[in-house]
Amino acid sequence: MLTIGVDIGGTKVAAGVVDDKGVIVEHTLRPTAADRPDLVAETVADVVRELSAGRRIEAVGVGAAGFVDETRSMVRFAPNLAWREEPLQKKISGLVGLPVVIENDANAMAWGESRFGAGRGQSFVVCITLGTGIGGGLVVDGSLYRGRWGMGAEFGHMQVLPGGRQCGCGNIGCWEQYASGQALVKDAREIAEAHPEQAKILLGLAGGKIEGEEITDAARLGDEASLAAFASLADWLGQGMADLASVLDPGCFIVGGGVSRAADLFIDRARQVFADKLTGRGHRPLAEIRLAELGASAGVVGAADLARLR
Repeated sequence: MLTIGVDIGGTKVAAGVVDDKGVIVEHTLRPTAADRPDLVAETVADVVRELSAGRRIEAVGVGAAGFVDETRSMVRFAPNLAWREEPLQKKISGLVGLPVVIENDANAMAWGESRFGAGRGQSFVVCITLGTGIGGGLVVDGSLYRGRWGMGAEFGHMQVLPGGRQCGCGNIGCWEQYASGQALVKDAREIAEAHPEQAKILLGLAGGKIEGEEITDAARLGDEASLAAFASLADWLGQGMADLASVLDPGCFIVGGGVSRAADLFIDRARQVFADKLTGRGHRPLAEIRLAELGASAGVVGAADLARLR
């Protein structure tokens, strides 16, 4: 049985045909029209049509970067996309003529990793996706926890710094403003502007505009500003996971999302900060912190599997 999984992020739409073992048969990628909700639905429909050619597709699962309602049909709000009360399921289903399930993208990632990736065999998993922002997912005893209104596990919007950076959600000082792809870029740009002598490699690679890829490349070449930006991300990530452990007490954290492709630059430090900041440290088990095994495909695989189990 084949289903299609679609992962809509702040900058890209990834999609794939997935079988019942979580294997992606074919994959495609498109840019996201973040400021045009109508074009996002059209883009999803285009990739579904492309991937459906010559195949019998049973359903489509869509992981959307926003607050998805309890019926898995509407995106109520998206901090980093122009969705407000967006009837995404109805739009996409009408365009492709297939059953469609909408789920939060981090929930889809959590489900994919729990079923087919780093969370296999774990009964209590917290997933954290580091992308444009921070997404969260929670799988308990084989069930995806969604909350009463479908909007649970939005860890990225915990307020960690009163009076801090403005967040796309409307609040100030949210966790995703300090431990995400956009946070990494903001930190690197601020350091490079204030101390250009520390960012010589980065400024040379960036050619006028500093972005995440250049920061990663510069950090691996020893650029001080880029390494400092990754250190800040690691510190905020470790502290946030320690706070979550105090509330949820999971057996395992799984860290995924696009930023995790540079995990060699921050994950060891984040693990150490987590251990140092954990409440009751030394008198409780230390949750594992694993990297997502499915990588950037976790959301696609999870969304496709949720559509299969609808």
